[in-house]
Amino acid sequence: MQQLSGKSVFFEYDDFKIKPSFLPLVQQQAELLKRYGKLTVTLEGNADERGSGEYNLALGQKRAEAVRKMLTLLGVPEDRLEAVSFGKEKPRATCSEEKCWSQNRRVDFASKVR
Repeated sequence: MQQLSGKSVFFEYDDFKIKPSFLPLVQQQAELLKRYGKLTVTLEGNADERGSGEYNLALGQKRAEAVRKMLTLLGVPEDRLEAVSFGKEKPRATCSEEKCWSQNRRVDFASKVR
């Protein structure tokens, strides 16, 4: 079985729209979830270090919700999806420049068997 966990959708600065280049990944994840009915996924929204903690928590949640909505439109039952936000608390890269910030503006897929 291909992995759901470890995949990420990346976003532009201060945005929560899924870029067209990430639609195939979201579609692939939807197909895996539909194929393996015992899997659930937590969509972990993240933001870069810029902005307040409160703002980044809200932005990370909007990003996670955008991916959740796309997955449900592709036929994944809502009860198998959880959207959470870590804001800027779980950076993947820690430098204070665009090459790191772009890695932190993301939604991570974390799957588990129910």
